[in-house]
Amino acid sequence: MVISGDGSSRSKTTMWGWLLVGIGSLVLLGFLFTAFISHLLPPSNYTLIAAIQNDWYYRFLVPLTLPVLVVAVYFHWLSMKLFRHA
Repeated sequence: MVISGDGSSRSKTTMWGWLLVGIGSLVLLGFLFTAFISHLLPPSNYTLIAAIQNDWYYRFLVPLTLPVLVVAVYFHWLSMKLFRHA
């Protein structure tokens, strides 16, 4: 393992980490707006916003994905237990 004397690589890694966290936060806020908050606003005259407000698919996609994720994690855990003790 090579340890460099300057902290430039560490600061660059930290900068990229915060950039990715910021981008992920913006995407999450954008999704929350389109999936939930835009449906509470009055109808819009803009075509794109009106299409988002009339959409029902993504409003239910994420909440219904959570039970599937729990089952998938359980099966992953079960398969690892069976593999280790086989």
